[in-house]
Parts: sequence; structure tokens; C-alpha cells
Amino acid sequence: MKKNAGKEVSYAKWGYIFIAPFFIAFLIFQLIPLIETFYYSFFEYYRSGLKIIGPSPVGFENYHELFANDFGRYLGNTIVMWLLGFVPQIIVSLLLAAWFTDVRLRIRGKQFFKVVIYMPNLIMASAFAMLFFALFSDNGPVNSALMSAGILDHPFRFLASVWGTRGLVGLMNFLMWFGNTTILLMAAVMGISPSLFEAAELDGCTPTRTFFKVTLPMIRPILVYVLITSMIGGLQMFDVPQILTNGKGSPDRSAMTLIMYLNNHLFSKNYGMAGAVSVILFIICAILCLVVYFSMNAEDDGRGKKAKKKGRRAA
Repeated sequence: MKKNAGKEVSYAKWGYIFIAPFFIAFLIFQLIPLIETFYYSFFEYYRSGLKIIGPSPVGFENYHELFANDFGRYLGNTIVMWLLGFVPQIIVSLLLAAWFTDVRLRIRGKQFFKVVIYMPNLIMASAFAMLFFALFSDNGPVNSALMSAGILDHPFRFLASVWGTRGLVGLMNFLMWFGNTTILLMAAVMGISPSLFEAAELDGCTPTRTFFKVTLPMIRPILVYVLITSMIGGLQMFDVPQILTNGKGSPDRSAMTLIMYLNNHLFSKNYGMAGAVSVILFIICAILCLVVYFSMNAEDDGRGKKAKKKGRRAA
């Protein structure tokens, strides 16, 4: 009995058992395909009719061909359409989050408005694209309303205009995702201690100054999260422009995104080029995320170092 009483029982193995399914699934479905993508990006590997060419090692030839063609143009298209949707999204979401969490405004029916704001996020992107395709077509309701109001003399061809098509893609991304961003920012604002707002009010801060000096710095981690996830989602933009332009990125491939370009290579069974596009996209996402993360947290690190120096001097 004394031996059993003095023996320590370790439960660490159960923790490893519980997390093992996740790591097994990650290894099979994510890590191994990622390594294979890197591997085949250095090979010539495609299908020509019924004949499979390769895999034959070609080094960096796939990457050289990508940058020699229109890869930079498609990257620019993706960034422009992401910005057209993200900039109004973050502005509107910050305003709505500030208004709905402001006790002084006493807005009634907050739960109802939260549901209404979030509802577009539940609609499939394909259905959203088809809806906009019908609304903004040459003979659609939007053109009919503008002509009836005397604003236009003839239908405006939204889908035949470069900025018309890009603007519609940006508008759809804004409408689909601003509700999700608003809910996240509202949760972040509600997590701020009310004593900070009370202190700012006692010091005579205006609501605008309180927002910029108290609210924004306190919700910075959530802002970083929103920016990074939105940036990754923007670089992976596919379904909306694919359906809206029938997979062609028209007009003049101005709405062709990186994932649409990748899909064209996969559809043509050019696995080597598709792997190269995937690798470059992965590197771009990683670099942008690191830049945003360190730039947003540089000020906090600087404050922490200054506080440590002051503490040492005081000691």
C-alpha cells in the first residue's frame, strides 16, 4: 500500500492520445500534399491528350516562365480587387462596432441588427455572383432604374468595363464579409474595461479622440487578425470573379486572379506550373502576414522595452 501511495501517476500520455488525431489528419491531408507541391514545382509534369509528359526535372524553369508571363498582372488584379472590398469593409465595420457598443447611443434591437448584418455571410458566393450578374447585366434592374431616373441615356455595360467588373467583385466581397468583421470588432470593443472609457470621459476626451486613443489601440490584436485573415482570403479569391466572368477574367483578363490562373493550369493538367503558382502564393502569404504582424506589434515592443529600461533605472 505504501508503494502505491508513493507512486506518481502521469496523465501526459492521455493528452498526446487526444491530440494525435489532429496531427495525423494534418500530416496526411496538409503536410504531405504541401511537400509534394513544392517537389513537383521543379518538374515538367503535364498531360498532352492521352499522353503524360514527365515528371522530368527542370529546376527553376517553371518559376522563370511564370514571371516572364502575366503572373505579376494577375497578382495586381487580385490585390486591387481585395483592396476595393477590404477598405470600405474595415471602415464600415469599425463604425458599426463603435456605434453598437456605445452605451450613450442606447440603440435598441441590437440582436436583430447583428443578425441582419451577419446574414450576407451565410449566402454562398456562387449565389451572390449569380445575383449580381442578373442585377448588373445590360438589361438588368440596375440599368433600368438608372435610365428611368434619367441618370443614364443608355445601359452601362458593367461587365464589359474593367473598373465596373472590379468594382462589382469588390462590392460583393464587402457585402459578404463586413458582417463577420463587425461581429469580431464588436466582441473586441466589448472586451475593453469600461474604466478606461470612464477615465477618458473624465479627462474631457471627445468621442472621436476616445475612439482613436483608447478603442483602436486596445483592439489592435483583433485588427491584426482581421487584416491577416482578410489578406489571405483576398489572395485566394476565386469563386466570385470565376462565376461573374465565366472563368475568363474578362474584360481583357482584368479580373483574372491568382487562383483562377492556378485553376487554369490544373484544368489543363499542368501540375508543374500549378505547383509553382501554389508555392509562390504560399510565400507571398507568409511574407505579407509576417510584415503585417511585426509592423502592427512594433509599437508595443518599443513600449515594452522603454518600460523595462525605466524599471531598471528606478531600481
